[in-house]
Amino acid sequence: RQRQMCIRDRSCAIPPTAKVSPPSSKMIPQRETGALRALTLAAVAALCAGIAKGAEERSPCTEDAMIVFDASGSMSGNLDPFSTVVQLRIDEVRKALRRVLPRASQFRKIGLVTYGAGAYNQCNVSLDLRPTPQAAKPIMRIVDALRPAGKTPMTEAIEQAAEVLDYRNQPAVIVVLTDGQETCNGDPCALGKRLGAEAPNLTVNVIGFRLQSDSWLGAQSYLDAKCLAEETGGTYLNVHGEDDLAKAFEQTLGCPMMSAWEPRAAR
Repeated sequence: RQRQMCIRDRSCAIPPTAKVSPPSSKMIPQRETGALRALTLAAVAALCAGIAKGAEERSPCTEDAMIVFDASGSMSGNLDPFSTVVQLRIDEVRKALRRVLPRASQFRKIGLVTYGAGAYNQCNVSLDLRPTPQAAKPIMRIVDALRPAGKTPMTEAIEQAAEVLDYRNQPAVIVVLTDGQETCNGDPCALGKRLGAEAPNLTVNVIGFRLQSDSWLGAQSYLDAKCLAEETGGTYLNVHGEDDLAKAFEQTLGCPMMSAWEPRAAR
């Protein structure tokens, strides 16, 4: 009966504004709250330090760089001479550079010397671009227009690049891309020894495009390129295709090192 009366006059109902609270939990001690706050602040500080370190690591390079690009007649050949699929060597290099240059040129000034392009069977060397900020687009315009036809005056091309970099007075980097041996009476190894003695702050890195794979070249082309790099404190990298080329350009042009080089066995 009492229940019926409550329902009828609602005198026993819970007021609309009343809330039923769940069983109260124990309050977090003040000491633990302080510890949590300290941990949070430490985490934020570590995050900020990591961001600052990353920004510092991405600071511009102090050394300008020159690419010495092989546009000799052999670069117009097929990547695999026994395949019916056409993959020109120079196109593989173009694709790799197009992947790497936009990023690398953000952090250092880069220039370009080409050799072998132009007249057939001539020892042509051309200073195409002095070290320039944000050089990706101008370099690619030049490289895309190259027509490989000449010989391989690699030694003279490297000498020109070194002079442009004022190598006797300034730290600098030269990255040489070659797919063959010197054919214009130069001596890359002797040049490496001279540059190493005259300019300890000049580094010449050599990217050998299938030098160890093409048996018709003989061992001398590989040995000369390797000697040139080693005598100047540089690195010799043997590559086979676009992906290898991209990794090699990243390693030799990147500042700081943008990716680790993983050498592949010669095929």
